[in-house]
Amino acid sequence: MITHSSLEDGFAGLQKLHQLISSKEIQLAGNRKLRIYGTLTCSSGKRMKKENRVFFSSEEEAIEMGYRCCRNCWCRQKKNNDKKTVEL
Repeated sequence: MITHSSLEDGFAGLQKLHQLISSKEIQLAGNRKLRIYGTLTCSSGKRMKKENRVFFSSEEEAIEMGYRCCRNCWCRQKKNNDKKTVEL
C-alpha cells in the first residue's frame, strides 16, 4: 500500500504517480479512513482528500489490508462481469 501523501508534492509527485500506474505497480485506489477501494477512474475516488487516498497493486492486497470494494465502481463492475460469465 502506498499513501498519496507519501509521494512528492507538485509535478514530481504527479510524475512518480504516473510512472507507478504505467508500470502496473498501482492498479486500485482506496480511502484510508473509510477503508474502501475502487478503480482509479471512480468518480467517488477522485473527490477524496489527498491525505486519505492510498493505492494498491491488487485487489488481494486491498482485501488483506481490510478494505471493502466501492459500490459505485468496483462491486458493480465485478457483479456485471459475473453475470456475463453465468450467461455464457
